[in-house]
Amino acid sequence: MVVPTKRHSVLKEYGRLAPEYDRRWSFYIEATLRETLVRLRIQPRDHVLDVGCGTGMLLEQISAASPQAQLSGMDPSAEMLQIARGRLGENVNLHEGYAESLPFTNAAFDVVVSTNAFHYFRDPLGSLREIRRVLRPGGTTVITDWCDDYAACRVCELFSRLVNRAHFQIYGRDACQELLERAAFTAIRIDRYKINWLWGLMTAMAEKDRLHLDNTALARRDVGKGGCPASRSSLLGVTERLALVC
Repeated sequence: MVVPTKRHSVLKEYGRLAPEYDRRWSFYIEATLRETLVRLRIQPRDHVLDVGCGTGMLLEQISAASPQAQLSGMDPSAEMLQIARGRLGENVNLHEGYAESLPFTNAAFDVVVSTNAFHYFRDPLGSLREIRRVLRPGGTTVITDWCDDYAACRVCELFSRLVNRAHFQIYGRDACQELLERAAFTAIRIDRYKINWLWGLMTAMAEKDRLHLDNTALARRDVGKGGCPASRSSLLGVTERLALVC
């Protein structure tokens, strides 16, 4: 659960930065969008969600490359979304909300993407499970963010924790892999790279398996890992879901 005062910190920080965000961080934004786009596989008429869409720059580029895709964006900052609406017009559905409680129905999207936002998620595992929930079976997620495996990012995180209350945590490849596995993603691949001589990022790509369990079944599975056997009813539930796979 995200503490309300922490949420307020995120909103306050990005409400203040919104008018100058794109200009102030132009190199960083352009590099992360470029690296994310080359790893996206979007088919015509796919439903695509950008979690933490900010001012809508990624959605704008996806729209240009895949004009038939159905695009949606979500961000907690009303000020950032206001800029996104001006950039994207009415062809993109934009929503105010948080990653750990996505305001969408189950299995609504073919692709869920997120850039430059994961280090703000107060509940990273819950957020990944929400992303998985709104993905259709066989859908993919692509997440780009800072990488703790690079010394410069670790130093920057220490500084950010002192001066930016909105910042939460960055992760290395192993930690990211573990989070995705715990959220029951499959076909996980994580690329690490530098965007200049100093700054290092990573992009994680993963799928929602067609043979999927819902969050209730996952919670029961986690209990089973702790030493408690799964109940007969939960095993029957898994069997029933497998029978529905197309």
